[in-house]
Amino acid sequence: MAEKSCNGLTSADGGAWVVDISTEAKLTINPIRAIVDALKVEPNPDKEVIRLSIGDPTAYGNLPPSKLVSSAVAEEVENGQSNGYCLSFGSKAACSAVAEYYSTPEAPLTCSDVVLASGCSGALSMAINVLTNPGDNILIPCPGFSLYRCLASARQVEARSYRLIPEKSWEIDLDNMESLIDENTKAIVVNNPSNPCGSVYTLQHLKDIAAVAYRRRVPIISDEVYAGMAFHGTKFHSMAQVAPNQPILTCGGLAKKYLVPGWRLGWVFVHDQHHVLDLVREGLRKLSTQILGPCSLIQAALPAIIRETPQEFFDNTIRHCEEAAGIAFGLLSEVPSLTPVMPSGAMYMMIGIKTDMLVDIDNDIQFTEKLMAEESVFCLPAQCFQYPDFFRIVLCVPMPMMSVACSRISEFCHRHQRQTITNGTH
Repeated sequence: MAEKSCNGLTSADGGAWVVDISTEAKLTINPIRAIVDALKVEPNPDKEVIRLSIGDPTAYGNLPPSKLVSSAVAEEVENGQSNGYCLSFGSKAACSAVAEYYSTPEAPLTCSDVVLASGCSGALSMAINVLTNPGDNILIPCPGFSLYRCLASARQVEARSYRLIPEKSWEIDLDNMESLIDENTKAIVVNNPSNPCGSVYTLQHLKDIAAVAYRRRVPIISDEVYAGMAFHGTKFHSMAQVAPNQPILTCGGLAKKYLVPGWRLGWVFVHDQHHVLDLVREGLRKLSTQILGPCSLIQAALPAIIRETPQEFFDNTIRHCEEAAGIAFGLLSEVPSLTPVMPSGAMYMMIGIKTDMLVDIDNDIQFTEKLMAEESVFCLPAQCFQYPDFFRIVLCVPMPMMSVACSRISEFCHRHQRQTITNGTH
């Protein structure tokens, strides 16, 4: 029998009683949290803090959800019919509504092709879990959303990073991607539109990606949570539309497009015209029983949300992000030590840092720490995305705030600009 001691509890043999945790818990490390939580820096007390770090479009209240969306949920609360459990993989009405909305002639969907999840993060977790075992590997983009590596590592699955090319609007280095494939590669994760890059791939580039996957017989996990969020003059194409013969698990959700990330409603679509994924389809349904399905209330409102939200609402969000991107790109392009890459969609911009042109700044983490301490502007160092010497900003803050933030970044860089010596004079 354990006895209390002044230092806590003792075990049966008299030693310290410490309860160990699982291997999965030990291996669960989110790179963003690991880096951001280690940043111990206070903002400049004389300047209001501007956070360009978190991809939450609701953070500043300037991009509210559609009133129709809120009304649909309120109606379900009032009628009291959605307080119980649904089918673990999603109600028929909700799955049918999503399938109808996202179905295309090239990539048709039915209710049975949809599994609902707790947000797109939950959808990605199920997609990776259903395809992999410990010792397998998946390919993920670099720079890329940190959750891919987090989810893989927790399952003792190797996450192999393929390169994206900033000079080509973050297109995939296809030769590099293919070189990483071996007999243990179970999936290629493609994120389009991209977090953190804001890239939107062309039709031809998507076909080229799919050609590699098809030739090597590797399924694709297509993260399309930003589906349709392409700037003016750019067209979004779903991977399943351009590669009908390729087995694809498409992950998405309400979070970004509908501006309700806290509602935690996502989905996995099974695109499989040749019955390659029959076991996977059943496996996804089995995995859904681990949480007994996402929120029943949001599921009940989903048909109205999907079918009735006007296109004007989505257009307004895209216009805002595109205008913010234009402001940031215009101001930061004038800073010699920075190389912003103009995005084509989503809510983000990546900006390169020429650290050799700056004094007392050796990497992106130091850059973001000092920027916060001196200018009270918080950006994410791109080491969060395994891509050093860049930083990421979000584009959904109010427009005046974006202008102020970029002006502060510019002032910061000029203040730290290394003075060059020419002909013996400064």
